[in-house]
Amino acid sequence: MSRMVFCKKFQQELPGLAVPPLPGELGQEIYQSISEKAWQEWQANQTMLINEHRLSLMDRDARAFLTQEMERFFANEDYARPEGYVPPDPS
Repeated sequence: MSRMVFCKKFQQELPGLAVPPLPGELGQEIYQSISEKAWQEWQANQTMLINEHRLSLMDRDARAFLTQEMERFFANEDYARPEGYVPPDPS
């Protein structure tokens, strides 16, 4: 059975991540309050942002940008999206 968390993004109990996705305090916070579904959605958005903005994860400013956008994404605030991206119709 999956570990359940109250997901900050979706505001409901959902299956959580198996392990913290990042080292340190931020990884623990995500592990405790973000569902696997929300993490997967963030990873898809993050990949599009990295590709569109041609970000290098070796660059400290790029990592700071992604961390800031990740926090906005999970808090349901306005976050960066790839220009012109239209999500697929779920139906």
